[in-house]
Amino acid sequence: MNKRAISAGALISLAAEKIAMGDGGTIGAATPVMAGQPGSSPQPVEEKTVSYVRKEFRATAESRKRPPLLAEAMVDADVEIRGVIEKGKLLTLTTEEALKLKLADFRADSIDEVLKYLGLSGAEVRRASPNWAETLVRFLTHPVVSSLLMTVGILGIIIEIRTPGFGVPGLVGITSLGLFFWGHWLVQLAGWEELLLVGTGLVLLAVELFVIPGFGITGALGIVAVLAGLSLSLFGAGASWEFILRAVGRVVFSVLAALVASLAMLRFLPRLPFGRRLILESGLPAGEGYASASERDRSWLGKMGITASPLRPAGIAEIEGERVDVVSEGEFIESGAEIVVTRVDGNRIVVRRHRAIAERSER
Repeated sequence: MNKRAISAGALISLAAEKIAMGDGGTIGAATPVMAGQPGSSPQPVEEKTVSYVRKEFRATAESRKRPPLLAEAMVDADVEIRGVIEKGKLLTLTTEEALKLKLADFRADSIDEVLKYLGLSGAEVRRASPNWAETLVRFLTHPVVSSLLMTVGILGIIIEIRTPGFGVPGLVGITSLGLFFWGHWLVQLAGWEELLLVGTGLVLLAVELFVIPGFGITGALGIVAVLAGLSLSLFGAGASWEFILRAVGRVVFSVLAALVASLAMLRFLPRLPFGRRLILESGLPAGEGYASASERDRSWLGKMGITASPLRPAGIAEIEGERVDVVSEGEFIESGAEIVVTRVDGNRIVVRRHRAIAERSER
């Protein structure tokens, strides 16, 4: 039997109908702190958070008819109780002190003694332990795992948008984001508001990519909505500004990591043995017949003619007595110049100035 009811354990004890304490037990020391980096000591939080937790303790104690000031003194060092705790110190009570101040109801050193006091001797005792679902949710909401799920989810969606059809990246991305929101939904951190924000953000980004040219206010609003929805899913009511900024930082880091990973994969994937299997590398040149141009247009390839109008770069040329719509290779060609057809791209007949004629005119 655990004889220490410290921090959240003190609040759980105050919420019970009866409090039994064994010899050598303690209860109290429940001021909220913010965990620091691994190996560093916890950091104090804002007064707003302390006030919120203090009133939670007071309300819980009042609901069970226990001294509310004792509950507040466990949270806030500014609470002073004459003869019990001076200002500037947190309240922690031993078993004797808790019984004397009527915070605890009776003394008991075992479960059997508790049952006997409550008139339940011989009752069946069932010990609760975390089941597989609780273990899974705890795993999914771990800061490292949740950040990884965000990164993989965004990465999968980015790759799916950049590649045709719907395949494995999109499925992995949607599954990862689904696991992220499912875990945080069960612990009541994420709700419909967060899901709606992320969904709206993805729709705005899709509109920006596929409907509206360029990048403007629609894309910016989409990014803000996605970041806000993911960030709000990482903290609940009463969170300090430090914790909120840390949550936003985790989301921003996950998004940036996904963007960097997507650029790397889209660039280097075609060079990998597995990636080459996914990409069609065989060429389909026009000379082999894989072109949409008609036989008549392809027959002009290599023929010479004279421009009937200036080419800027498009115009008209006479080739073997026929007027043909042509386009130069980007240069301006005046009317009456001799040209030669260099290639046929679909319905575009591309010409350039005949170099032999041009060299003679320069001499």
